Amino acid sequence: QVQLVESGGGLAQPGGSLRLSCAASGIIFRLAAMRWYREAPGNQREVVGSITSSLYTNYSDSVKGRFTISRDNAKKTVYLQMNSLKPEDTAVYYCNTMLGGTNYWGQGTQVTVSS
Repeated sequence: QVQLVESGGGLAQPGGSLRLSCAASGIIFRLAAMRWYREAPGNQREVVGSITSSLYTNYSDSVKGRFTISRDNAKKTVYLQMNSLKPEDTAVYYCNTMLGGTNYWGQGTQVTVSS
């Protein structure tokens, strides 16, 4: 079955960096578009960005220029490099892919930005 496992969350200071990873199994990873979402307390889950199989990336306005999504098809892993972190980036971050019309999610990883 499809499984997505995020890692790399934690505590960062404002202006700091973190890199999240999402390891995928059960899919032909090199063909899959992958997305990162986040959900802050009291807010709806929102898309952070995405990367296609052809390496096209897209980002929400709130993270554009600070976050970078990349992928390693050999490792079946997608990454979210987060720089210049702000307190408002605090959220649970989720990895997502869609297969056959079904959305698949990881368990999420907590990112807290605080001094």
